[in-house]
Amino acid sequence: MPRFLAPSLLAAAIALAFAPVASAQQVLQPADTSACVGLENDAQRLQCYDTAAGRVQQGPQQADVAAAVARASVEAETDAEALDAVQPAGEMFRVGADSQRLDAIANVGKGSLLDTRWELARDSKLGLFNFRVYKPLYLLPAFWTSDINNMPSSPNPDNVVDTPQSLDSLEAKFQISFKTKALENLFGDNGDVWMGYTQSSRWQIYNTDESRPFRETNYEPEVLLVFRNGYSLPGGWHGRMSAIGINHQSNGRGDPLSRSWNRLMFNFGFDRENWALVARPWVHLKDGSDDDNPDIADYMGRGDLTLMHVRGDHRFTVMGRHSLRGGDESRGALQVDWGFPIHPDFRNFRGHLQVFHGYGESLIDYNHKATYIGLGISLQDWL
Repeated sequence: MPRFLAPSLLAAAIALAFAPVASAQQVLQPADTSACVGLENDAQRLQCYDTAAGRVQQGPQQADVAAAVARASVEAETDAEALDAVQPAGEMFRVGADSQRLDAIANVGKGSLLDTRWELARDSKLGLFNFRVYKPLYLLPAFWTSDINNMPSSPNPDNVVDTPQSLDSLEAKFQISFKTKALENLFGDNGDVWMGYTQSSRWQIYNTDESRPFRETNYEPEVLLVFRNGYSLPGGWHGRMSAIGINHQSNGRGDPLSRSWNRLMFNFGFDRENWALVARPWVHLKDGSDDDNPDIADYMGRGDLTLMHVRGDHRFTVMGRHSLRGGDESRGALQVDWGFPIHPDFRNFRGHLQVFHGYGESLIDYNHKATYIGLGISLQDWL
């Protein structure tokens, strides 16, 4: 590599590495086209050249219109006899037109909120095994609960604590989460396999009498087969994605504190302008008589709904889940997160406020109802 290209290439590589987790409105700003020469990925290199040249990128509204026009044009060609009558010269031009229309259809929603997170559009795909932020990354030095669960229990007698634990109501909480794409375009130009991992910990850092133990850590690996969608809904909403996958969540502890479950997950994602909505119904895959928590779905729910909103440098998220049962079995939880700016020079470094009320803030508390309030910082929110 020529030495005079190295600094600009390094700057471009760093910028592009963080581009996937940026919002739909953020744009790379390479100094000149020399920063784009060494980029191997076609989509990244084209984006780099376009930005350096000052070319305005197409927004999701324009991409949706282009896809709708192309789809209507393709559907209108139903006269088989007319298509057979096309002359060879005309056929050559028609093949080119078909290619353009198919490209437009495959790029529906390009630049939308969910597209920036899941590489849904054809031209948004960045290849395999690029590590991306998945769920929010945050550190909450202050995480307080209204009701300490010092004797966790379960219908399984092997998972009942009979000696009260010495716990503080104030602790710290943090979460890390990432995902990477393992397979791409399994069905034509659609269908990607993503692998994700999330870990959240509750740390009794202020509990000096008990040597500051980690009260609870939840580990959550999952695999999802994600499909791009491109349909419209009332109110300006668009169906962007659907997915199916396997999710495992456990706390990695021995009895009587062991908690775990496996789920068959279904994801449906929608967005409009600065809003995104993800619905996740799931099926609890029970482990039989040795299940640590056989009734977990009656408390942690059978699905959740997450609404996200971007307003300037603020990020708002509301998550609700429910058991989908009535009467005494009507249980669930509501969580609100607010990411707010701290300093204009650190746009991806925000303050973070989290409020949770209901059952299952963590696995060990799956059947314990309480209110939790946390305050700290976040490096990345949902969007």
